[in-house]
Amino acid sequence: QVQLVESGGGAAQAGGSLRLSCAFSGGDFSSYAIGWYHQPPGKQRKLVAEKGSGGSTTYDFSVMGRFTISRDNAKNTVYMQMNSLNSEDTGVYVCAAGRGPLKYWGQGLQVTVSS
Repeated sequence: QVQLVESGGGAAQAGGSLRLSCAFSGGDFSSYAIGWYHQPPGKQRKLVAEKGSGGSTTYDFSVMGRFTISRDNAKNTVYMQMNSLNSEDTGVYVCAAGRGPLKYWGQGLQVTVSS
């Protein structure tokens, strides 16, 4: 069974950086697309970055140019480098995986950006 474990969250100052990691197990990692969702406090969860199994990349407009998603198929891990953080980036980040719809979910982690 696919399992996803996130790490790397925490607190950052506005303008700072964090790198999130999502470790994948239980399947052929290279055949799965992996995405990062962001849920701000009191708001709905939104897909902010996705890395396809073939290497394609999509970003939500809110993070374009600031966040970079990458994958290391040798380590079964997806990363999201988050730069130029601002208070609107605060919230829970969850990684998800799937072949087609992203249907496997990690537990999520908290990112708090203070100004």
